[in-house]
Amino acid sequence: MNIGIWLERAAQAWPRRAALFTGVDLVADYAGFDRAAREVAGGLTAQGVAAGDRVAIFMGNAPDYLLALYGIWYAGAAAVPINAKLHGAEAAWIIADAGARVVLADVVRRDALAEQGVVAQAVTQGAAVAEVATRAPGDLAWLFYTSGTTGRPKGVRITHRMLVAMSLSYLADVDEVTGDDATLYAAPMSHGAGLYAMVHVLRGARHVCPASGGFDEAEIFDLARHHGRVHMFAAPTMVKRLTAQARARGETGAGLRSVVYAGGPMYLADILEAVEVFGPIFLQIYGQGECPMAITALSRADVADRSHPRWRERLASVGRAQSVVEVRIADDTGAEVPPGEVGEILVRGDAVMPGYWQNAAASEKALRDGWLWTGDLGRMDDDGYVTLQDRSKDMIISGGSNIYPREVEEVLLTHSDVIEAAVVGMADAEWGEVVVAFVVCDGTLDEAALDAHCLRQIARFKRPKRYITVAELPKNNYGKVLKTELRARLTT
Repeated sequence: MNIGIWLERAAQAWPRRAALFTGVDLVADYAGFDRAAREVAGGLTAQGVAAGDRVAIFMGNAPDYLLALYGIWYAGAAAVPINAKLHGAEAAWIIADAGARVVLADVVRRDALAEQGVVAQAVTQGAAVAEVATRAPGDLAWLFYTSGTTGRPKGVRITHRMLVAMSLSYLADVDEVTGDDATLYAAPMSHGAGLYAMVHVLRGARHVCPASGGFDEAEIFDLARHHGRVHMFAAPTMVKRLTAQARARGETGAGLRSVVYAGGPMYLADILEAVEVFGPIFLQIYGQGECPMAITALSRADVADRSHPRWRERLASVGRAQSVVEVRIADDTGAEVPPGEVGEILVRGDAVMPGYWQNAAASEKALRDGWLWTGDLGRMDDDGYVTLQDRSKDMIISGGSNIYPREVEEVLLTHSDVIEAAVVGMADAEWGEVVVAFVVCDGTLDEAALDAHCLRQIARFKRPKRYITVAELPKNNYGKVLKTELRARLTT
């Protein structure tokens, strides 16, 4: 099944219902949304895009993003949404690896790609296609690039079946959606916020893109008041900033119905304060690109509960398994560990990827006997609540964005003064974690020059916020850098 058909059905059922907004301005009703998607599909097919082709989207949040996404699906192609914060060189690598036939980008990012020799175009329209292309449930719908330990991103193959399972699980395990609701895209549409577009299309809800194109606390409060019954996806750092601004301005969050948080560690004190300020509007999910948004969920009732004997433990967890998956905690051999013991989190079900894009070795490592090995360590209690203990990989999550140290290290090592480099995450009250680089230099470290060097090659949010010069990096007998020891240095 082509998940794009949900838009066609919504347009049939509620043609005059408001669909797309920029801020408070109506852009299209559902009939107009469907018509424009058909015209985008027509423009793509006129350029030779066929079923199974990949089309990249490198754009900031805007209604055109949804037109591009559904136009791609109407044409039978697969979308390759690229994080709008990435450097042009990083985006160009993804585009090449995906073999994208067409690249859709906004003005700013078209210029960034042009510097890399990549031709991109605006979301243009042609003759409307009459039919939504037929696709099988296992066909590729969304190619999501998530960084890997090799330093290069890996493409996660997200199928139509996965998106359907994730969306229906949202209704079963996370929150209800009705035609009176609005979803607010304040987080990147290339990630979690955009993945929740489908369930809101299914129910004929409104889609609101902030005029700023991103996250601005005052704008969010104003839009929530204006539209009412607003749902939004937010990283924990965004929740913390909203809470701080609400206290400073006397805001109550009027119009905010649901805030789903994920993408990084939520400190207990922060969610306690957020519920105190805004009331019972918060829900948590745990997922990853390989099982998008659909591993576990912590309900609105659990987040707000203060009566259960173990409510603090539950609030510190990521909830229980969602309906479309099985979750277990296992040791290195795959044997399930007893309740309360730490092991790796494993998941299987219709929301789990079939594998990585053109990367059989990584697929075989991640998928074993039908189970996805998440790389995350956690424990499960007798009631099924899962608590994340640590990450077996060295990924850094800063402000809800994933940063892999190896990628940053490789950039640092291209600087002529850098002999060795090791990157770790340091806990930060505002961002969750920040990037810290331990560097062995030839001479005196010039931090400004090193910072500029990084900015020429990687996105700004990935560059180190702190550089520490060391005479040598701690290593084991096999020459592997002991990052645990480096992280320990940051806490002493």
